[in-house]
Amino acid sequence: FNVYLVMNTPSQTPTRNHGPFHRIIPPQSEKYPVSQENTQNIPKRASLHTLGCRLNQSETLILQEQLQAEGYEIVPYGESADLAIVNTCTVTNDADSKSRKAIRGFLRDNPDSYMAVIGCYSQMGAKTLCEIPGVDLIVGNQEKMNVLSYIKEGKNETPLVVRDQMIRDDFTIDTVGTAAFTRRANLKIQDGCDFMCSFCIIPFARGRSRSRAMDNLFEEARQLVERGALELVITGVNIGTYTYEDQTVLDIVDHLNEIEGLKRIRISSIEPTTIEEGLFDRMNDPNHALVPYLHIPLQSGSDNVLTIMRRLYTRQEFIDFIQHAHDTVPNICIGTDIMVGSPGESEADFEDTCDLLLNSPLTYSHVFKYSERDGTAALRIPEKVDGTEKNRRSAIIRRISSQKLNEFQQRYLGQTVEVLFESEEQGLWSGYTEHYIRVSVPSNSELKNTVHPVRLEEIQGDFVMGSLIESTVLPV
Repeated sequence: FNVYLVMNTPSQTPTRNHGPFHRIIPPQSEKYPVSQENTQNIPKRASLHTLGCRLNQSETLILQEQLQAEGYEIVPYGESADLAIVNTCTVTNDADSKSRKAIRGFLRDNPDSYMAVIGCYSQMGAKTLCEIPGVDLIVGNQEKMNVLSYIKEGKNETPLVVRDQMIRDDFTIDTVGTAAFTRRANLKIQDGCDFMCSFCIIPFARGRSRSRAMDNLFEEARQLVERGALELVITGVNIGTYTYEDQTVLDIVDHLNEIEGLKRIRISSIEPTTIEEGLFDRMNDPNHALVPYLHIPLQSGSDNVLTIMRRLYTRQEFIDFIQHAHDTVPNICIGTDIMVGSPGESEADFEDTCDLLLNSPLTYSHVFKYSERDGTAALRIPEKVDGTEKNRRSAIIRRISSQKLNEFQQRYLGQTVEVLFESEEQGLWSGYTEHYIRVSVPSNSELKNTVHPVRLEEIQGDFVMGSLIESTVLPV
């Protein structure tokens, strides 16, 4: 197949040599039109699979709706399909392995299907993906949202590789969705990251930070609300760095707040050094849809480890900030991420992390065991933590998180709160409060995508049982 080599300027080029697989087929344009062969007789059954983060999930949903607009029938991943698209993750070597397993598993049952592999692993591991029999198309992050332009009828003898380094320009996303939306919806506002944490490959896989055009993201937000979404979750790689024509995340939440019918605005994971003070004012405003919730990655409570990780704050700065958030918004739920067993983490460092979690207003923590990632600076650190110790530390953090979450849930027992219901299983409807407390209630009514007052009664692990207050239901 024909390929075009891309010559990027130094400012656009991450400091990583991608070797001979640094190739791209130009997107559809007047200069490089996609042949009619590629646009006729397109397979009509498509299956999509997503690995990794909330951002990947958001992008896959957009691709699904693009496929539906082109006449594809979407079927569950693993079922017989003419086309499969796997949106990959490469945050760890284990994530790479899971991506390969998902690809091989589908092709084992569907050897004649057209297999397109997109996303972060396609950007970083194209050479390895080319060695998987049956893969037809490999598209990196720069062109992943244009993957349909490269799909053609019939299998390729060798994989077509579309992999450019990421540019830093602001971007737009074409949205064509028409299907009803019946749960929280992710709204991508930003991509890439300028923070060079020693354990992280994302600045290389997704490129440097860039922002989505404001009008474009609001158009999608309006579409989502018109289709039934009552809660929008602002997502991206490093959303606090969003800036478009001097507008920031604060401007986004204010404009979203003006959309009629939108009940809640939630901010997904956001770096502690990027949070604007004005967000707390919005959370306290009863007329603003921004909910009192933040997920702020800590990674470690040890200054030693934070330095090794190249994080941009100290232990005390993090403590001071979340205490300020708690004092300013007394009912706020603050979650965090903790990485255990990173290179150089001593027992004393780990104890510092436990102490911070126990003696701060953090509500819960997601724990991750450090996993080596080829191409990251952390690989060069000689002091390693063995797997058994990682497991022990991970279990301790999970117990602390459960204790902290229980304490937060206890504060709301006996209170009546609004729950946005999402799903039902065996007569129990589940959803979330604005503080991100998971709630279940028994009901024979159809509650999907309705906001209903619930009295919280009993803690059962990571969720709270409640009873419906039969007064007012706010439908779609």
